[in-house]
Amino acid sequence: MSTTDRSIFIVVHGGRAEARQLAIDAVVQLRQLGIKVTVGESDDLDGALSQAGALVFPADCLPDAELALVFGGDGTVLRAAEAVHGRGIPLLGFNLGHVGFLAEAETDHLEHVVQAIANREYHVESRMALSVNVQRADGHPTSEDVWSSWALNEVSVERSSEPRVLEIGVCIDGEPLSRYGCDGIVCASATGSTAYAFSSGGPVIWPQVEAFSVVPVSAHALFSRPLIVAPTSSITIEILSSHGAYLWADGRRGTALAVGDLVAVHRHPAPVQFARVHAAPFTRRLVAKFQLPVAGWREQRGSL
Repeated sequence: MSTTDRSIFIVVHGGRAEARQLAIDAVVQLRQLGIKVTVGESDDLDGALSQAGALVFPADCLPDAELALVFGGDGTVLRAAEAVHGRGIPLLGFNLGHVGFLAEAETDHLEHVVQAIANREYHVESRMALSVNVQRADGHPTSEDVWSSWALNEVSVERSSEPRVLEIGVCIDGEPLSRYGCDGIVCASATGSTAYAFSSGGPVIWPQVEAFSVVPVSAHALFSRPLIVAPTSSITIEILSSHGAYLWADGRRGTALAVGDLVAVHRHPAPVQFARVHAAPFTRRLVAKFQLPVAGWREQRGSL
């Protein structure tokens, strides 16, 4: 593939001035290297990116691209993942959010990243995604799927604003596990383990680990520890009693749940791909993002 045949897709948080300017700079630098840049209509920033040289496409017919560059926080990365999922386009995010666990680069690394793209000096990681289906139980008008989606980070079942607990039953691989009175439950991929699941007391899972976690939220139960299950496992959550429950996929796509509804979560056949230009291990990223205290550690004394 020649340089002129290469194409980069841009997704940007238009509400942040720094993200807007960084995206414009990226378009200019990529075009100077002879690489085509495309952008969806909603991300053109009132024509700023097209004026810089990007080609604008309707959101429902985005072209293929070598990479998707994302300028914003983790929410913007999730929106970009939504746009390219199943199309084999890796994501490379610039962190303009608070923690930015899904981002690969900081804002002052733009020139380095653009040059790495031009030289094809990056590698691609595949991350397991989750599939979710909602079924009506017997007694409802239909037993067919009534809602389905996917998630990069997590699938969560949550109670509404009513100050009453949500009663759910959980099965793993078709075997009943436990009944919980809780505020909700989170099924998170390794990628999403540092997001909602982490804030609910779940473990951090290294992204290379193909597994996902099941984390009850504020559960009133003797057995309420987070669980790590195999990537081949299937989780079924039954709504046993509810004064209002809702299902969310990545906090972006959701549906209301009723008593008797079954929520099935399992591995999605299409992973999400991320492009990496830095060789830093996940441990270093974890330390940097959470500002963990490592001063004085004996790393300079040689391996143990």
